[in-house]
Amino acid sequence: MSIPVGGCHIVLMGVSGCGKTSVGQLLAPLLQLPYRDGDDLHPQTNIEKMAAGIPLTDEDRWPWLRDIGTWLASQPNGAIVGCSALRRPYRDLIRSLCPGVAFIHLHGDFDLLLERINSRKDHFMPASLLQSQFDTLEPLGSDEYGVVFGVEDPPEILAQRISEWLTG
Repeated sequence: MSIPVGGCHIVLMGVSGCGKTSVGQLLAPLLQLPYRDGDDLHPQTNIEKMAAGIPLTDEDRWPWLRDIGTWLASQPNGAIVGCSALRRPYRDLIRSLCPGVAFIHLHGDFDLLLERINSRKDHFMPASLLQSQFDTLEPLGSDEYGVVFGVEDPPEILAQRISEWLTG
């Protein structure tokens, strides 16, 4: 699969702790694309809710997901964004705003991701919400443009493998 003419729009998706930010920051220079952390697009009310250990509802997520899709679509040469994109309808909304977007699902074992979350400093997402994210997660459908990568390897290796998948 090769990067389309005019650039590639990529969502690094998955539950908290899967490495969206780490992989995105490493993948961006490999593909010569800008990277944006979707967490930076959350409204303050969403951040406060999650920090208090309250899972977001669909109503909380829709404006944020629209902002993700709008930002991606505003990058004519392509871009990468880290966004949980846990459910098919969320991905459909992003896809409606930025057709052709590729979803790279970074998937890992619950215990591994819990360990990663517990070792993070200065992040609003508490470990107590990880199970709710796993419960919400809907795998990519066979008709969705994307692929799943396991996160057992270091982010540098994952970024390289994703780059190869996109440019191969």
